[in-house]
Amino acid sequence: MEEKKYSGVLILAETEHGKVHRVAYELLNKGRMIADACGESLSCLLLAPDTFETSACSELCQRGADQVYVMKSAAFRHPEEVLFAQNIVSFIEEKRPDTVLVGATHLGRSLAPRVAAALGTGLTADCTDLQVDADGNLEQIRPAFSDNILAHIKTVTRPQMATVRYKEFQEAPVNDGAQIQIREIAPYIEENQSVKIEKTVSIGDMDITDAEVVVAGGRGIRKEEDLALLQELADLLGGQVGVSRALVDAGMAPSSIQVGYSGNRVKPKVYIACGISGAPQHLAGMKEADVIIAVNNDPSAPIFNIADYGFVGDLYEVLPQLTEHFRKDGQADER
Repeated sequence: MEEKKYSGVLILAETEHGKVHRVAYELLNKGRMIADACGESLSCLLLAPDTFETSACSELCQRGADQVYVMKSAAFRHPEEVLFAQNIVSFIEEKRPDTVLVGATHLGRSLAPRVAAALGTGLTADCTDLQVDADGNLEQIRPAFSDNILAHIKTVTRPQMATVRYKEFQEAPVNDGAQIQIREIAPYIEENQSVKIEKTVSIGDMDITDAEVVVAGGRGIRKEEDLALLQELADLLGGQVGVSRALVDAGMAPSSIQVGYSGNRVKPKVYIACGISGAPQHLAGMKEADVIIAVNNDPSAPIFNIADYGFVGDLYEVLPQLTEHFRKDGQADER
């Protein structure tokens, strides 16, 4: 019997707070381009808890997917990477897509390497662009050496796999007249004997990558309790607190709110950098913010080179004044 060839583009979608994570809509933008360039189909696979409303996947079709496969189980209520990977690997081995795209979310970054290793194929992480060459091969583009160069990578094995940074591409447009093709499929396996979940710890309902305002602290923060200064301003502006890697390494903040090359990439409307010098690794995660406000006591700090507004001074003096200014401004608007 002739072996089935690799064909088509598959996007691994994920759920977040009972909804489809929006990174899937960004992947559909590039996924549709790749599929059309190769004359192939574009599909999505979503592993979701048993309480998930399958109809919520309709938007995946409206944004370009030819078909959506939904695998539901109570076992998928928690993003347990080993169990997820086993089901995804079995699906890929059956469907044999030529290209697999994964969002570089917390789950995606942990899940994709497991899937690629099990399939014996290559994986390019944190891509910022995807193209198709003259031979129909996927050209995976990602920054290297702290964003100083762009590496163009091709995979000689199949499937071709890549994780793509969140908020890197525009979301695919909605076509209300698109045909809805959603198929529920049974999980291949619903239990992982090697892992037992003892407790689930919440890190908050809001993902820092979705925040429109980020108030971030760096080495200028002297102790963990002082993060309350950032939190007060963030709460006032309806934003989130972020930190540089230095504070995570010092045990003062969780990695979930780290901004930078090895943390989260954010694109808020306003980014307030407090006591952050502006190392290339940090700039790589926030330099595309619409407005950047920097507070640093060193006038030569690199952060001022990209800041739209800068305050040279001690953040312990400047930040309370900023907070008070915005508080009065907000009260004036209410009047």
